[in-house]
Amino acid sequence: MKTQNNVSGISKAGPIEIRSPDGHVFSCWFAPAEGTSRGAVAVLQEIFGVNAHIQSVCARLAKEGYDAYAPALFDRLQPGFTSGYSKEEVAEALKFLPRLDWPAMVADTLATVDIARQTQGSVALMGFCLGASVAWVAAQSRPGIAAVVGYYGGQIVQHLERPAQSPTLLHYGEADHTIPMADVERIRLERPECELHVYAAGHGFNCDARPSYEPASATLAWNRSMRWLAAHRG
Repeated sequence: MKTQNNVSGISKAGPIEIRSPDGHVFSCWFAPAEGTSRGAVAVLQEIFGVNAHIQSVCARLAKEGYDAYAPALFDRLQPGFTSGYSKEEVAEALKFLPRLDWPAMVADTLATVDIARQTQGSVALMGFCLGASVAWVAAQSRPGIAAVVGYYGGQIVQHLERPAQSPTLLHYGEADHTIPMADVERIRLERPECELHVYAAGHGFNCDARPSYEPASATLAWNRSMRWLAAHRG
C-alpha cells in the first residue's frame, strides 16, 4: 500500500495510507484525476464503509478531473470494513452508530484534506449520509475547505450552532424515512447561507446499488454538485 508521501506518483486508483495527527494510520481509496486536475475532493462514506459505491463516486469524480480521496472513517473501529445493502448487511453496519467517535472522524477527514493539499490548492468535501454530516462538522471547524456537498446528512440538524466555513450544497429526499422534512426545513431556516435542494426520492437516492436509487434525482443532484465544485475551486 502506498504511503501518503507518494500520492503525486500514483496513476491508478487504489488504496493509500494516511496518518492522523494522533498517530492513527488509516486506509484511503485514491483515484487520480483523468487529464489535467481541477482540484481534489474528499469523498466521505456512508455507514457501509469505503465500498464499491463510494469507490465508484471517486471514479466519477476522477473522470470529471478531480483527484478523489475516500478515507476509511471506520478503520478505528474495524479496519477494512465494507458492506453492501442487503437487509442483513444494513443491520450489521447499523451496529457502528452507537460507537461513532465524531472528533476522530473529523480528524481523519482533515488529515485527508491536508494530504490532498500537498498536490492540490483546492480541496472540497463530498459526503453521503453519515459522511455528509462529518463533512459539515469538519467544515465548521476548519477554514479553507473549498466547498462542501452533502447528500442526505441526517446529523447536520444537530450541529447548526455555527455555519460551515465553506460554501455548502445539500441534497435531501422528500420521502427519506430516516430524515424528517421538519429537520430539513430547520436546516434551511437556520442556515440560509447553504443551498439546499429536496428531491422526489428517498434515502440513498444517489446509490445505484440500493433499492432506493432514483436516477432522475441522482442525475440532477450530481449535475448541481459538479457545478458547485466548479464554481468554488478557490
